[in-house]
Amino acid sequence: MSHQVDRVVDDLGTALVQLKESMHGMPINRNGFRAAHDRMGRAMGTLITELTDARTAIKS
Repeated sequence: MSHQVDRVVDDLGTALVQLKESMHGMPINRNGFRAAHDRMGRAMGTLITELTDARTAIKS
């Protein structure tokens, strides 16, 4: 099971990098998008941290 958590964390990291690259050049200061983007980034960081910390508690 911990191998699945490792894969999920890696996939989340890859998705966030792809999101960052795809947003290059976008005007993100319009319509409150920056605030939503920042909230999502913090939430994903929290999720990844919690998953990484829980990996040791999950039995293989």
